[in-house]
Amino acid sequence: MPAGSRLDEKLRAGKKALRTLPGALLLGSTGARLWADYLDPVPGFSGRFDFIHKVNIPLLFKITNNLEESFEPCQTEWFPSHLLMAYTGNRLSLVERKFISWNDCAVSCQTWTNRSSEELVLRLETYGDAFSECKGNYLYGMFNIEHYSFDIAGVVAVSDPALFEEVRLKPGESKDIIVSAAFGISGQDHTDLLRERASAYAESVYTIDQVIENQRNEYQIWFEKTPKFTSSDPVLNKTWTYRWFLLRHNLADPQYGHLSYPLFYEGRSHKKSKKPFSKGGWEFSKLINLSVPLHLMDARWYHDPIYSEGPLRNMKNAPGEDGMFSCLTVDTIMHSFANFSCWAAYQLYLVHRNTEMIAEILPAMKSNISAWKLVNGNDQDHLMIEHKHTRTGKEYQPSYWYFHQFPKNPKDKATYTHLKRVDRAVYHYLNTLGVAKLCEAAGDAEAEEFYLQADNIKQDILDKMWNEDTKFFYDLHYQTDEKAFVKNIVGIYPGWAEILDDRFNGMIEHLFNEQEFHTKCPFPSVSADCPAYSQEGGWMGHFVKGRNGCVWDGPTWPYTNSIALDALAKESKRRNHQFDRQFAYYLREYSFLHFMQRDLNQPGLVEHYNSATGEPLSDEQEYNHSYYIDLIISHVAGLTIEKEGIVLDPLSTGLDYFCLDRVKVAGTEIRITYRKPDVLSDIPNIEEGYCLYVKGKLIFSNQTLCRTELTWKEMNL
Repeated sequence: MPAGSRLDEKLRAGKKALRTLPGALLLGSTGARLWADYLDPVPGFSGRFDFIHKVNIPLLFKITNNLEESFEPCQTEWFPSHLLMAYTGNRLSLVERKFISWNDCAVSCQTWTNRSSEELVLRLETYGDAFSECKGNYLYGMFNIEHYSFDIAGVVAVSDPALFEEVRLKPGESKDIIVSAAFGISGQDHTDLLRERASAYAESVYTIDQVIENQRNEYQIWFEKTPKFTSSDPVLNKTWTYRWFLLRHNLADPQYGHLSYPLFYEGRSHKKSKKPFSKGGWEFSKLINLSVPLHLMDARWYHDPIYSEGPLRNMKNAPGEDGMFSCLTVDTIMHSFANFSCWAAYQLYLVHRNTEMIAEILPAMKSNISAWKLVNGNDQDHLMIEHKHTRTGKEYQPSYWYFHQFPKNPKDKATYTHLKRVDRAVYHYLNTLGVAKLCEAAGDAEAEEFYLQADNIKQDILDKMWNEDTKFFYDLHYQTDEKAFVKNIVGIYPGWAEILDDRFNGMIEHLFNEQEFHTKCPFPSVSADCPAYSQEGGWMGHFVKGRNGCVWDGPTWPYTNSIALDALAKESKRRNHQFDRQFAYYLREYSFLHFMQRDLNQPGLVEHYNSATGEPLSDEQEYNHSYYIDLIISHVAGLTIEKEGIVLDPLSTGLDYFCLDRVKVAGTEIRITYRKPDVLSDIPNIEEGYCLYVKGKLIFSNQTLCRTELTWKEMNL
C-alpha cells in the first residue's frame, strides 16, 4: 500500500495534547479494553490508563535513567496507530515509538544514545509493588479495582532482561529496547496467554522499525472495510477520514458482564477526577444508549455489521427501567436516555439485510416502546413527558424553565416544569415506525399495529407542537399542553423525521436567521433570541456545571448539528432543492469543528463549542456523539437505501467532482461518481456527469446531478 494512502499519513498531527492538562499527550491507538487517557512525556507508559471503564491507572511501566530527569521539551508526532516522541539533550538522546495493540498490549520501542562522558544507566520501573513477581524474563502483576467486579492482570516482557536490574551504556553507545505489557481480566485471561501476547513484541525477531510497521499495517486493516470518499473539497475529504478514525478509536470489545458484544464508546475521555484508581463523576467509556443510534447511522456503512449489531445485543440482553434500552457498564444496568435506537436498527437492516439479527432483537425493541409509553406516556395523547431534563441528553434546555421566567437558580425544583418534549416525541415516532418496518420485513403480524401507533404520534406532533404564527415546533406543558415558547434546536426534528408537508414551510428557515440559529459557529442549542441564551454555557451568568459544563442553553453540539443538517437536507429535497447552498455551507462549518483552530493538520473533535466564536468548550478529545459519514453518503453522494431499491438524490454542494466507492449494500459493492463537464479530477477513471456503478458495471448516468429511483431488479440485484 502506498505510504500516502494510509490513515497514518492522512491524519498525522504533530503534537496532540489536552488543553486542560498541559504536557499530557494523547494516543490514537486503543485496545479492545485498554487505552490511554493521556501520556506523560516520559519513556514508557506513565500518565492515566483505563481498562474497559475509567480506572485511572497511573503507571504501566517506564524506563528510568541516571542522567536526565525531564524529557521536555521533546518533539512528538501523533499518528492514529502510534505516537513518536524524540528528545535530544546534551547528555542523552531518546527516540520512542509506542502504541496500544487491539489485544491490549502497551508496547514501547525505544532507542537510547549516551551523549555524555559517563555511563548511562537504564532501569525498568512499574507501579509500586503491583508487579513484584519475576519469573524468568517476565514480570507478573495485578491492579486491584475496587469499584468494579474485575481486577486487571498483567505480564511485562522486555527485550533485555537486564532492565529488571540495570542496563549500562558507555559514552557514545546506543541501544534498542522493546518493552511490552499485556493486560487482561484476572481469572478470565490466563497469564500464559498474556505472557504470549507480551513476548510477541518484546522477544520477537523483528527490529523496532519492523514492529512499528507491523502495527501500522494491522491498524490499517480495519479501515479496509470502510467505504471511500474523495472529492474536490479537502475539508470534506479529511473529515470523512477522521470520522472513520473516531469510530475505530472508540471501538471496544470488553467481552465481560453486560458488555459481552462489541460496542462504540461515546468517548475515551471523562468528566471525572484523575486521582489514581478513583471513581465518581461521569465517564463516556460505557454503553450510553443516547449515543448508540448516532454510532449506528455511520457504522452501518462498515462492511461488517458486527460492530453495529453488538450494542443492540448488549441492550437486548440487559434491559432496564421496565424494559427500556439503557446505559450499561459491565456490572450495572443504569438509567435510560431518550434515543432513536429502533429506527437506527432499521437503517442498519436496510444496508445489511440481516433478518436473523432482526428476529433476535425485535421482541426487545417492542418492549422498549412499551416501556416508553408506560414511563413517559400520558392518557391524553401519544406524546412523551420528560420528567428529568437530563434524560434527553440535553440538560438545562431553557424550555423547562419557561413557565417560571428563567429563574437565576435552575436547580430550584419549584421553578422546573415537566414537558412533552419535541425530541422525545420524534424519537418515539421514529422508533415505532422502525419497529413497524422491521416487523414487516420479518413477517411479524404486529406491523400494522405499530404503523397505526406511529401515525398517531405523528399527528399529535403536528397538531399540538406546531405554532403557525412563528413557524416552529415547541415543547409543551405536561398538563395543559401550553407551548413553551423557546426555540430549542430540537424544534426542527420533525423535518428530520420527514413528517412535514407544505403547511410547515418556514420552519427550516429559522436556521438561516442571524438572530436565531445562524451564529458564527452554528447551530446553537437554543435560539440566540432566547432570554436564557448563553453562547458558552452557564445559566444566566452562573456556571452551574463548572467552566466546561454541559449546559444546553446556547453552545453548539456536534450531536444536534448532525441531526439539524440531516433535517436541512431532507427539507431541501422536499422543496425542490431550495436549500442546497445553505446545506453546503453548514456542512463545511460542521466539518471545521473536527479540527482545532480550523487547521486540517490538527484533527480533534470535542463535545461542545462556543456558538458565537467556535472555541472548544470541552476537552474530551475524539468525542463520538454525532454522525457525519451518513450525511456524505445520503446527501452529498445522494444514496438512500429503501425496502425495494435505492433512491439517488444528491444535493448540489458546489463540488467539482466526487467519488463514493466501496459501498456495500446487501453484500453488493456500488460506486457513485460525479464530475462537472470540462473539469479535471484527481480521481482516475471518473466520467463526466452523475454515475452509478454496481459490481463495476455502469447502471445509471446523467449529465447533471439528479433524482432517480432504481429497484433491486433494475440494479441486477
